[in-house]
Amino acid sequence: MSYTDLQSFINDLDERGQLKRVRAEVDSILEISAITDRVSRMPAAGDTAPPHTDPVHGQQGGHALLFENVISSDIPVAINVFGSYERMRLALGVRNFEEFADRIQDLIKPQMPTGLLDKMKKLPQLAKLASFGPKVVKRGQCQEVIHTDGANLLDLPIIQCWPYDGQAGFGAKPADAIGGTGRYITFSGIYTKDPDSGERNVGMYRVQVFSEKLAAMHWHMHHDGARHFRKYKSRGEKMPLAIVLGGEPILPYAATCPLPPDMSELLFAGFLNNGGIDLVPCQTIPMEVPVNAEIVIEGWVDPEQTLIEGPFGDHTGFYSLADRYPAFHVTAITHRRNPVFPATIVGKPPQEDYYLGKATERIFLPLLKILIPSLIDYSLPQFGAFHNCVFVKIRKHYPMQARAVISSIWGAGQMMFAKMIVVVDEHVDVHDEQDVLFHMGANVDWRRDTVIADGPCDVLDHATPYYGTGAKIGIDATEKIAGEGVVREWPEELHISDEIKQLVENRWSEYGF
Repeated sequence: MSYTDLQSFINDLDERGQLKRVRAEVDSILEISAITDRVSRMPAAGDTAPPHTDPVHGQQGGHALLFENVISSDIPVAINVFGSYERMRLALGVRNFEEFADRIQDLIKPQMPTGLLDKMKKLPQLAKLASFGPKVVKRGQCQEVIHTDGANLLDLPIIQCWPYDGQAGFGAKPADAIGGTGRYITFSGIYTKDPDSGERNVGMYRVQVFSEKLAAMHWHMHHDGARHFRKYKSRGEKMPLAIVLGGEPILPYAATCPLPPDMSELLFAGFLNNGGIDLVPCQTIPMEVPVNAEIVIEGWVDPEQTLIEGPFGDHTGFYSLADRYPAFHVTAITHRRNPVFPATIVGKPPQEDYYLGKATERIFLPLLKILIPSLIDYSLPQFGAFHNCVFVKIRKHYPMQARAVISSIWGAGQMMFAKMIVVVDEHVDVHDEQDVLFHMGANVDWRRDTVIADGPCDVLDHATPYYGTGAKIGIDATEKIAGEGVVREWPEELHISDEIKQLVENRWSEYGF
């Protein structure tokens, strides 16, 4: 089913027994995040099965949480709402991720009609695709209450996740640093527009609160929001920007999904929602935002002013250090009556972002297969925190095929950040870390079977010698064949025959176990 807004999703989770309402008074500073961190490592509520065989991590996630009594705010906080496989499936409106993958493939790479009859058959599909685009309406629930002069970020239950968040003295601190709070908006859509084309972008970037109307926008150089800002900065113009909290539950996924550069996140969200996302014009900036949002923060990004943003406890499990990022000045805060404030905590996995990432892993497998035909499956293991490791399964036909696959993955969009790629044969389960590591230990000669290359790296990787660039390693853990260097006679791997397995299965009760 499709949900109209965050609260309808929360209510459905409550009915399904997947939501815990916390009525005890809690502090948005560190306490909410500590509770959530603990809950996220508990068994997942109502999660019948992970999207694949995952013997180690398949059933974690705990409950979605709604904190109804937050100190210094009358707005409840919703967190860990997407923090399990089952809740991700519900948010996307699917029974499993794989059934959705084919629809994604048709959207991003549609087959062009070849003849007149094919073109006529294609017309209804193209018309439906057009209906997925956003449309602007005059009013929406996100503007039931409007604050302009009285807009105050500190009135919102914005959380602090980790003890050193926002403490610029933790690590390098420039002499002219303006101290911010440790409170961060962590689960919002950041809406910007390209000043040349007018195209919208929706990203999910963290926002550090400094005072009632001042915040710092953190975005990486590779992100579209940063690209838009560079254009405004080159013109000497301030950039309109809206921070959107809540809305249709598919919006957070669309904002985090690694879409092609020319694919609109709002069109993609409409596709996921099976209907376009309605937008309403902002009150103080030339921007449109989802009508069903809980809270919208409007403002301008200064082309010159920067603030010392950070440090911040990140999904890597470490603090990303403080640095200069653009200043954001609030001009209005609008919200629905009785809103809910969505938040998330990131840190050592598994956290809520892990399940968003695993959904993308499954849904985009067919697209990766288009780029790399010999690829059968892949996994982003939990310990790799998304960018540190990729396990890849291939059907091997020719020498050095694994190296070709490694190079192709480093050239596939955001997969370029993969720090380590391990390629295994088709009988290996890439979702079983021990199976992959066994074959890596058994099949690899480190001088013959590895390739180290320099290139772009995740800017949050503190181990790289330079910001955003460093070395990556590809490991060929497949069986070696002629043409792949010095290869001795390769032994057969141990397997029990299917015939004997079936015999034992049939007689198991006779053995007395």
